[in-house]
Amino acid sequence: MPPGNPNQNRLLAALPTAEFERLAPRLELVPLLLGEMLYEPGEQLEHAYFPVSAIVSLHYVMATGASASVAGVGSEGVVGISLFMGGESTPSSAVVQTAGHAYRLERRLLKQEFDRCGPMQRLLLRYTQALMAEMSQTAVCNRHHSVEQQLCRWLLVTLDRIPAGEFVMTQELVAGMLGVRREGITEAAGRLQQAGIIRNRRGHIAVLERAGLETRVCECYAVVKKEFGRLLSDVRQRQSVASA
Repeated sequence: MPPGNPNQNRLLAALPTAEFERLAPRLELVPLLLGEMLYEPGEQLEHAYFPVSAIVSLHYVMATGASASVAGVGSEGVVGISLFMGGESTPSSAVVQTAGHAYRLERRLLKQEFDRCGPMQRLLLRYTQALMAEMSQTAVCNRHHSVEQQLCRWLLVTLDRIPAGEFVMTQELVAGMLGVRREGITEAAGRLQQAGIIRNRRGHIAVLERAGLETRVCECYAVVKKEFGRLLSDVRQRQSVASA
């Protein structure tokens, strides 16, 4: 499937034909560059983004400038839930974690579709519940689990969204997303590399043995994955039909 196909985004692929055809002419395929800021804290959002091959990290930024990722959004979701939840802006920022493409939709059009109280509204609300579960579990994980467990969780979540298994990502960026010291990431990545689970070279991380990550990760990864599966299981079924 070409990278510009809207059906690569699970929410767009799950829309019934009539709803999708109403939105399709207004969907704009845009490239998302590594490190690009889609919105900053307090800004009024102008667009929602439906990733098809990119990953966007949602960050909360402290007054000191320190930040940590609270969730990620890939082809399973949408960036900009405040547009249909009524907030218009958010205290978080959205930064491109993995370069790729997304479909962009004007906030007015998304709000109009949401207010129809049809399939789009049900999909977006269910996805929002799953995203809230990820945010809550991330907060618990950051408080109670080791840096190595957090790194394993982050690698597995990224691997689920980018099956290629190799990411363009520096240890400094990973540390910033997890809200930990770079030295902690260096040590944890070193242990994983020594165990033959990953290969870490400047600017790239390659996962060599997924099973090794799964044996070292904390419970948080499975909890979030199960919740996304529970809430969006029928979305996968409809997507398979839409992509056929």
